[in-house]
Amino acid sequence: MDNIIADIDIVNKVDDEVCGVKVSANENTGKERKMYIESYGCQMNFSDSEIVTSVMKKSGFDTTSDYNEADVIFLNTCSIREKAEQTVRNRLNHFNAVKKKRPDMTIGVLGCMAERLKEQLLEEEKIVDLVVGPDAYRDLPNLIQKADDGQKAVNTFLSREETYADISPVRLNSNGVTAFISIMRGCDNMCSFCVVPFTRGRERSRDPHSIIKEAQELYDQGYKEVTLLGQNVDSYKWSEEQNNKARLEKFEKKGEELVIINFASLLEMVAKVNPNLRVRFSTSHPKDITDEVLYTMKKYDNICKYIHLPAQSGNNRILELMNRTYTREWYINRVDAIREILGRECGISSDMITGFCSETEEEHQETLSLMNYVKYDFSYMFFYSERPGTLAAKKLTDDIPLEIKKKRLAEVIELQQQNALERNKLDVGKVHQVLIEGTSKRSGEFLQGRNTANKVIIFPKEQYSRGQYVNVLVEDCTTATLTGKVVV
Repeated sequence: MDNIIADIDIVNKVDDEVCGVKVSANENTGKERKMYIESYGCQMNFSDSEIVTSVMKKSGFDTTSDYNEADVIFLNTCSIREKAEQTVRNRLNHFNAVKKKRPDMTIGVLGCMAERLKEQLLEEEKIVDLVVGPDAYRDLPNLIQKADDGQKAVNTFLSREETYADISPVRLNSNGVTAFISIMRGCDNMCSFCVVPFTRGRERSRDPHSIIKEAQELYDQGYKEVTLLGQNVDSYKWSEEQNNKARLEKFEKKGEELVIINFASLLEMVAKVNPNLRVRFSTSHPKDITDEVLYTMKKYDNICKYIHLPAQSGNNRILELMNRTYTREWYINRVDAIREILGRECGISSDMITGFCSETEEEHQETLSLMNYVKYDFSYMFFYSERPGTLAAKKLTDDIPLEIKKKRLAEVIELQQQNALERNKLDVGKVHQVLIEGTSKRSGEFLQGRNTANKVIIFPKEQYSRGQYVNVLVEDCTTATLTGKVVV
């Protein structure tokens, strides 16, 4: 899976850190039952948890941040790496210990791990009461009733149509400034290392009118930035006719040309909601990102100049084994286009996998040389972890010893830190527009926000507050952070 970046306030995310977790907030409106949800993995999962919460609230549940108070506990899970699944299993064991004291508590697994393991968790291991895949969240109230009645409660049906376009997400743990908008679901790219096509189904795009409506509502509520989410946003494609069979038949009879809204068109539509609403997106696939998208980004100041462009490897043979469907040369062409159209200030981040099946030392060196060519601002870096059911698990041999995988990963991390520091030093002495997202994690006397290139900037609090745009003169940097002061 191309990682959809979450919480990018550090330069590196490595294997043991990838499984981020967010929990539900407290909301007590007097409803009889309470729900607690933990979300693991990528931004798409966090976004899905907001949909789940909306469904549950309409079904008579409040939310709580204390699982001891909950009638229903959900774990929205990630299957991208073995570490992620083990983390969830450890939490399930903990919650089952809690359930022994409260037998009426319902424990459910949602998302990718639920889809991958299906009834194994429910029937063989018997550590959950409910198993729900990412396309079946509308069925949650019915499934909870089944679990309450002691029946098997499982729905892992993968839809070719579900986008949850009509459900207004409940923003969990929101800072009131930034929000996610899911624009599509699923993935048609069969990367050999990735479980996503099997856990999230086929690719389908959401109605653009509902996306614009959600963006407008968020701005009206005071949000200042939205991130458009998809496993591969550049393959977004929607038409009124193709999504309405009756209209499609009419068009085919008349021989009229279909009007297709692609990602560049959608990006422009969202940018036009309000010039004060920042727009980000993730994730781009190197085979699909177009110059049209880049020129749209250049045209609108409120579209942030930052692109997450996962490379995974810098060697053509490994890229072919990964079924990435592009070459090193193609990837470099796309990076050159970004630099030419958007300038060298545009932030670029990546995902890198070390120790993929049969990778040689020379091929690993090509990954390092690609990193030196691009000079990534951020990167998510992992050593290869074989996932059951993937094409690589079926057809390739995981033959690189763990110590070599880790050694290569350490080299990738070290180089990324050097390059990130080099990139950050270029920002010292310059003034950056920053959207303040909240208090710095380091001290309550400092605020933090991000510039257009997605870099975290920390500065003294003074009289400024969350949600404001300020101009910050960067005075110093680390590999992960820029520091400075507000200038008028």
